[in-house]
Amino acid sequence: MDQRTQTELEAAAFRKLRDHLMTERTDVQNIDLMNMAGFCRNCLSRWYQEAAQDKGIELTKDEAREIFYGMTMAEWKKTYQTPADAETQAKFRKTHD
Repeated sequence: MDQRTQTELEAAAFRKLRDHLMTERTDVQNIDLMNMAGFCRNCLSRWYQEAAQDKGIELTKDEAREIFYGMTMAEWKKTYQTPADAETQAKFRKTHD
């Protein structure tokens, strides 16, 4: 497989993951992703921002998040975010402090 095709396939897989988390699994909370996988939507948007910066494209954290979430962070939280219970918060602190 040539490099261009590989890059196109990787980009397609990333878009599928982004769309899946954006529209299909809005019930999955970022804290749960962090606890189980070690990354979340915010990580993905930060990696996107970093990739843009590597190409000389200025993109703020909020702009990258809006691209990844399909809305502002405030809108996402209001629409989809639920409070994390004490056990979930404790697990997060244990693995990410």
